[in-house]
Amino acid sequence: MNWVVLIAAALALGAAITVVRARIPVHSVLALVLNLISLAALFIALEAEFMGLIQVIVYAGAVMVMFLFVVSLLGARREAIEREVSVLPGQESLGFLAALLLLAALLTAVLRQSYPAPAAVFPGFGTVRAFGAALFYDHVLVLQLAALLLMVAVVGVVVLIARREQGR
Repeated sequence: MNWVVLIAAALALGAAITVVRARIPVHSVLALVLNLISLAALFIALEAEFMGLIQVIVYAGAVMVMFLFVVSLLGARREAIEREVSVLPGQESLGFLAALLLLAALLTAVLRQSYPAPAAVFPGFGTVRAFGAALFYDHVLVLQLAALLLMVAVVGVVVLIARREQGR
């Protein structure tokens, strides 16, 4: 296995754990950016350069900047972060055991799977032109729904900030 793949996979896994474990929301978002960049490195190592670049530009660039913008605007209160969350006795160990069982099940499923030979693809498959045609002709509704979802999220943040400012 390529050493770039191993390093990128380890970084992606570590960053994903940090996203969940971080107590400060900005640290969680920054760990998510590292995770997305590591996934882009995996795409590039697997010779899917276009998908790797799109991963960096769209997700690590645009979407994560919007997340940082939302977290900064909402300004999570320090006392809410520092407050200890109540946990049930044994909750962390049971969660860890469940994660190990899920990992074992996934590895068993992957190792037992037989992979067929790749099917022949049409000429130009994987090019920017084919990707653009699929995105803007075949899946234009999904693209517009994603844009609507992002716009609703930004408007929701503005409304929340306006309500907070009125309450002061």
